[in-house]
Amino acid sequence: MSGDGLEGLLSAVHRLTAQRTGTPVCGTAGHGAGHVCLVPPARTALPGIEEAIGSRFGEPLRLVTGGTAAAAGAAAGLPLLRPFGERVVEMRAWAYGDRWIGCGTVCADDADGGVRPVVLVAEREDPAAGAGAPATWVDGIVSVTGWKSGRARTVDWPAVEGRLGTPLPGDYKRLVEIFGGTGAFDGFLHLQVPDAHDRSTDLVRHTEWLGEWARTHGSRLWEPYPVYPAPGGLLQWARTEQADGFYWLTGDPDPDRWPVLAKEDVPDSWERFEGTTGEFVHRMLTEPDQPFSTARWFDVHWYQDYGPAAPDEGRA
Repeated sequence: MSGDGLEGLLSAVHRLTAQRTGTPVCGTAGHGAGHVCLVPPARTALPGIEEAIGSRFGEPLRLVTGGTAAAAGAAAGLPLLRPFGERVVEMRAWAYGDRWIGCGTVCADDADGGVRPVVLVAEREDPAAGAGAPATWVDGIVSVTGWKSGRARTVDWPAVEGRLGTPLPGDYKRLVEIFGGTGAFDGFLHLQVPDAHDRSTDLVRHTEWLGEWARTHGSRLWEPYPVYPAPGGLLQWARTEQADGFYWLTGDPDPDRWPVLAKEDVPDSWERFEGTTGEFVHRMLTEPDQPFSTARWFDVHWYQDYGPAAPDEGRA
């Protein structure tokens, strides 16, 4: 179908992913509550549908490929598979708060046989429900987001820290290794990581650019703080699409003791958090009263994956 057909499909997906709206009910005969099936655009194959949804919601989790369920995430994604039973041939999934978005192909249930594309939005349970207390803040982030990707990163941290001229907080490094590449917690907080595709999301290149900009233009935008590599200066480690910035104040020789400072894209809006990076992210996801909290809008949390940081990174 034309691009209008895909745009209409995306509009329906957005409408159905509104949060805290109760149990969806499918109108397809024989389907129960807990999901809604959508009509795929005519003459649009699975790759086109996947690309369109992925352009809004990031990299999908591959629940089923060639009729075989993946080990990572298949159980959590059952609400997308259950309506079609054993007829699922392919299924891609995206988490979005308390909803799953899925597209795939299933064996047709008519005399013609073959496969047909399907698109649906289903309920998503809280992945942390019933979980015990996490051992670390980072473990808590993994738990509340339900992160199940098979990708992990091996980062040459001595080389990265050598380029920066400073060691980095340990829980930040663990977040980068576990979550793999570029992405955003609750589709909001974007980590800046080593070896990202563009400078704005690359930790080292952005730090170098920001330091040079502050040196040549002055650091008035970050007053009353200096900008790294000035002694004790701000080093940015995350951002949002709304231009909020998240920094470490690098004065302490122990990076695990660096406080987090955050600001909106307006003067004099600094918020200071005396805790680790992992604690900041976990509280942002789970505590509605925390500044910059996403828990005001989402009861169930996720990590929106934008793919590997560097083109040659593979999946573990």
